[in-house]
Amino acid sequence: MNQTIKSLLPKGKGLEKKLFDAIEYSILSSGKRLRPFLVLKTSELFGVEKERALRVAASIEMVHAYSLVHDDLPSMDNDSLRRGKPTTHAKFNEAIAILTGDSLLTLSFETLSNTLTHSDSKIRCELIEELAKAAGVSGMVGGQMMDLEAENKNLNIGVITRIQRLKTGALISFSCLSGAILGRAEKKDRFALQAYAHDIGLAFQIKDDLLDVEGKQKKIGKKVRKDKKAGKQNFVSILGEARARKQAELLANQAIKHINIFDMKADILREVARFIVERDK
Repeated sequence: MNQTIKSLLPKGKGLEKKLFDAIEYSILSSGKRLRPFLVLKTSELFGVEKERALRVAASIEMVHAYSLVHDDLPSMDNDSLRRGKPTTHAKFNEAIAILTGDSLLTLSFETLSNTLTHSDSKIRCELIEELAKAAGVSGMVGGQMMDLEAENKNLNIGVITRIQRLKTGALISFSCLSGAILGRAEKKDRFALQAYAHDIGLAFQIKDDLLDVEGKQKKIGKKVRKDKKAGKQNFVSILGEARARKQAELLANQAIKHINIFDMKADILREVARFIVERDK
């Protein structure tokens, strides 16, 4: 995966070299690579050429990396640690971090628009449209705005669920849908993957909230108990640790049922659902 991403990154030694260094620093650092993995494995269900799937996987990771760079900025979450290393603005500076995020977002769409991603322009346009929705005001960005507005407010579980479905779940949903788009999948297959993505996306966020309460900074590579310090409610603060853990398990089990139509071909996706709720970082 890193080899594909690196081949798509800008290179040069001019005045923009610091930006190129920051881009590489931000996207090639260690991470779970969950979203690219989902692209690759859902693509395999439909016999998609690996090179095409890799390019889409790289695109979604670019968007994810951009979102983390901007999320860490002083004007947002103001984090100085990410994956056990200084965040991009802490390593370089705030202006370079903003430009890094901008670069990664636009490079993602540049990658999707290339004929190497798919020879059919309709497929490329559908990928671009769906990623724009998932990353924009109807998805991740909208969820981030809601999250900022949620500070020091009493919210119910429905509002928390909607925030996280957009902020975290939208990109996970695109990751699963993109394999179906590349493979020209039938509607029933698309619906199954979207339902699966919906449930693992929420399970992922609940587990993140649990790690924020129970985890150790050295282990998970970022500051813990951030939501409480920022006055934000989350699944754990509303449900409690025990109920939140049960809810994550329920969602993982539901996700697994959604992909029964793929039989043994989807075993790796079942393992992903289990990993999401069992991980320790």
